[in-house]
Amino acid sequence: MNAIEKHAVPDAVSPEPLVPLAAALRSGSLGLGDYVERTLARVDAFEGTVRALLSEPGRRARLLAEAAALESRYPEPASRPPLYGILLGVKDIFAADGFETRAGSRLPPELFAMPQGPVISALRRAGALVLGKTVTTEFAYFAPGPTTNPWNVRHTPGGSSSGSAAAVAAGFCPLALGTQTIGSISRPAAFCGIAGWKPSYERTSRAGVVPFSPSLDHVGLLAPDVASVAAAAPVVTGGWNDASFAAAAKRLATRRPIIAVPDGPYMAQTEPAALAGFEAAVSRLDAAGFSIVRVDAFTDIEEINARHRRIAAAEMERSHRTWFTDHAKLYAEATRELILKGQTISDNVLELDNGGRVELRVQLERLLEESGAAWWLSPAAPGPAPKGIDATGSPVMNLPWTHAGLPTVALPSGDFVASLPLGLQFAGPFGSDEALLALGMAVEHCLTRKG
Repeated sequence: MNAIEKHAVPDAVSPEPLVPLAAALRSGSLGLGDYVERTLARVDAFEGTVRALLSEPGRRARLLAEAAALESRYPEPASRPPLYGILLGVKDIFAADGFETRAGSRLPPELFAMPQGPVISALRRAGALVLGKTVTTEFAYFAPGPTTNPWNVRHTPGGSSSGSAAAVAAGFCPLALGTQTIGSISRPAAFCGIAGWKPSYERTSRAGVVPFSPSLDHVGLLAPDVASVAAAAPVVTGGWNDASFAAAAKRLATRRPIIAVPDGPYMAQTEPAALAGFEAAVSRLDAAGFSIVRVDAFTDIEEINARHRRIAAAEMERSHRTWFTDHAKLYAEATRELILKGQTISDNVLELDNGGRVELRVQLERLLEESGAAWWLSPAAPGPAPKGIDATGSPVMNLPWTHAGLPTVALPSGDFVASLPLGLQFAGPFGSDEALLALGMAVEHCLTRKG
């Protein structure tokens, strides 16, 4: 084990929250060039082990030139946009001007050439600078890249937003883009001890993103904490409602909501040690004034899981049909098997399965209403990050929320198993993203408060 590996746990995990950093950059109390230089020094120190970023010759010169141009454009602090100078990690299934897109694959990158989508355009207009492309599993499925977990480099960071989560946790960037088709934001957030937001289906644009399953794909954010996510979410979210966010935060300051835990076979998918950590966090929330109720839910979780995977396979096959016809041998085995499975699923079955997504959404919202609860709470992963980087861990705890298209936010619970972090996952009614992020901030405060 080399020196960096030996010190990976205490030294490599250093996520800097976005909100105070952005304020310092806008005010000028932290020089933009100084921020870029210190960040690149950190990348130089740890990227050789974390391996979160795609290689980019000339990264330093490019970023310093972009930082100087941004300073020239906004010389007065009062005029600077909200994310002025913030370094952004971009999962390599997003098209970004000035960068090649490879989607974690061996296919010719020119196949994925497309215009930059509105999410990255909005972040750049808000002042963000792209640190670089982050490693993704192949086509955001299960074939992993080389990225390791900053908490312990012998463990997976999760996937498919592997590099985005690891880059945030390692302190390379306070904001990164991810996508979730099964559990690709929430799971790596949990494994890497950071926050991850999967919005309500289609509240963020998928344009400019290499598709996996259009009915299931969600574009979201990873950041050190929920407050950081909430600072960036208005930039990328269609119809973001500041008043709704502020009203929810105000309510939470004086009145704690009722939160439902979905008892039954879904929760039985959690490992015993992680379930114990989850219950410890639930007890702390209860002591902080959150009312916890247990609700029977997901009694048909095996069918939900199977239905979701059929949709993913069928739509991956349809999205990749031309590419796969021409380049089948270049696909990783796991992705190739999924596409071959998708070839056996008829359009009629796909249509029926997609109907189940809305049915589940309605069912979950009805259960909340009947229980008097406002939110769902569950583990963000079945356990801590598994050992090894040849797989990315199971997404089963995220799957039903993605299937229903409900918004979720994952955040560290404050509990650990074998010195690896555990995460919580909150879900809410469709379209409740503003209030959900306000809830996440309130929970974050309760779980991290000392004394």
